[in-house]
Amino acid sequence: MKIDIRAKLSEWKRILQVARKPDRDEFITSSKICLLGIALIGVIGFVMFLAFTFLGV
Repeated sequence: MKIDIRAKLSEWKRILQVARKPDRDEFITSSKICLLGIALIGVIGFVMFLAFTFLGV
């Protein structure tokens, strides 16, 4: 399993050239989506906690 360092550096360079900083609206939208996902996981965990507490498991 030989890794070609020059090829990897070339790939990384290309990725960095294509990548860009998100504008304000894009950043706010992705932040809202991430916050919604974190809140949803928290609510699911809390509901499971309540269910196990009431069931005595």
